[in-house]
Amino acid sequence: MNSDFEKIINNIAPVSPESLRQAQNHLDSLTKPPGSLGRLEELARRYAAIKGLDSPQVRNKAVYVFAADHGVAQQGVSAFPAEVTPQMVLNFLNGGAAINVLANHFETHVVVVDMGVNYDFGETPGLLNKKIAKGTGDLSLGPGMTRSQAEQAVQVGMVLAREAAERDVDILGTGDMGIANTTASVAVIAALTQRSVKDLTGRGTGIDDTTLQKKIKIVEKALQINRPDANDPLDVLAKVGGFEIAGIAGFILGSASARTPVVIDGVISGAAALIAHRMNPTVADYMFMSHRSQEPAHDVLFEQVKQEALFDFEMRLGEGTGAVMAMNILEAAVKIYSEMATFENAGVSNKSNDRG
Repeated sequence: MNSDFEKIINNIAPVSPESLRQAQNHLDSLTKPPGSLGRLEELARRYAAIKGLDSPQVRNKAVYVFAADHGVAQQGVSAFPAEVTPQMVLNFLNGGAAINVLANHFETHVVVVDMGVNYDFGETPGLLNKKIAKGTGDLSLGPGMTRSQAEQAVQVGMVLAREAAERDVDILGTGDMGIANTTASVAVIAALTQRSVKDLTGRGTGIDDTTLQKKIKIVEKALQINRPDANDPLDVLAKVGGFEIAGIAGFILGSASARTPVVIDGVISGAAALIAHRMNPTVADYMFMSHRSQEPAHDVLFEQVKQEALFDFEMRLGEGTGAVMAMNILEAAVKIYSEMATFENAGVSNKSNDRG
C-alpha cells in the first residue's frame, strides 16, 4: 500500500480515556440520576470525547453507499440477478430507495459511490465514479481481485472519508449495494475469524433452503481454493472480498484518522469494519454499531470489536438503512449532553444519587 496511506492508518490516535472520563462527569452533572439514560449516555460520552467536550454538536450527517458487482453472483447464490445492482444504483440516485426515504426523514445526505458496478453509467449526475473494475472475479474459482486493486479500493474509501471530514460532516454512515455481497462478506469474516462457514451463512436476499446450502458450499470452496491469510487483511480482502467492502473498510479507516464518528450498517459494512479493525484495532474507538442484522455473521463483528448493536429490528436490507436510523439516536444522545441543564444551572438539589 502507498506509504502515505500506511502512515495514516498506523497513526490513528485512540480516544483519550481522560476525555471519556470528563464527558461522563458532565453527564453525571445533568438533572437526572447518574446513568439513568443508559446507552444514550454511552453514545454521548464517546461522541463528546471524539469531537470535543465543550458542547459538541451534530450539524451535518452523511451516509455513503458503496456499490459493486460480484462475479460469484453467477453461481446463483442470491435471490436476485446481478442486473439489480445498477438498477438499484439508479434508484438511489432517483431518490426511490429505502435509504433515500429514511435519509430524507432524518435530514441525512446520501452519497452513492460506484466502486465496481458492471455497468457503464456514463456521466450520471450525483454518482461518484470510483470504479476499480466492472465487478470482481468469481471468488469460487479464484481471487476476486488483485492485491493492488484491493489497496486502490481501500484508498478510495479513505480519501472520501477524509474529504467529508474536511467539509465539516460531523457523523458518517456506511451503506452498500451489490448482488451476492453477503456471500463475499461471509467469506471475509470466516477467513479472518476461522469460524464455521455453515454457522456464519445467512439467507441474504431471502434465498430458499436449497440455495442456502449452495451458498455455504460456494463459500467453503472459495476459502479452500484461495487460502486467504487470516493474518493479512488485505490478502483476505483481495481474494474473497468485494470492491464495495474494500471501499467501506477504507472509509472507516479514513473516518477514524480524521477523528470523525462512523456508524456501521449491516453485515457487509460489518465485514469491512472487521477488515479495518484488523488493519488497526484503534478504529473501534470511532465506530458506532447500528443494528443487529439477521445475518448470523454479523454477531461476530460485535464480538471482535467488543461493542453491541443499538437495536434489532430484524433488518437485512443494507443500503445504510440501519446506519441512518442509528445516526439519529446518536444525535439525540449528543443533544442530551449539550442541551440538558445541570443541577447547578437548574437550581435542582443533588444530595443523593438514589432518588427513588
